[in-house]
Amino acid sequence: MMRLNSEWVERTLAQYPARLVPDSDPVVPKLIDMFGDHTFFLDNNGLNIVEPAETLRDGVQAGRVVELAHWTDARPPKLVPHEPEPTDLVIELETIG
Repeated sequence: MMRLNSEWVERTLAQYPARLVPDSDPVVPKLIDMFGDHTFFLDNNGLNIVEPAETLRDGVQAGRVVELAHWTDARPPKLVPHEPEPTDLVIELETIG
């Protein structure tokens, strides 16, 4: 499980067109019950988290965007949970050293 600090959230949003689900949102406790204690993001595809990833190169802490739920075509759209699906998007979170 990975909660992002505020600096990592800013870096994630600078590299990834998504919206942060703030901890103050009433849905967050339900999301934590379902998926664990993470920082949650919404994008055009659905609900996502960032998990630790192998470093891109020496000295770079990276995270991979993982989709947890996708939007339906219903009106209004709804999120449908599914098995976590790692995406191809890797975020550079921090340069180490």
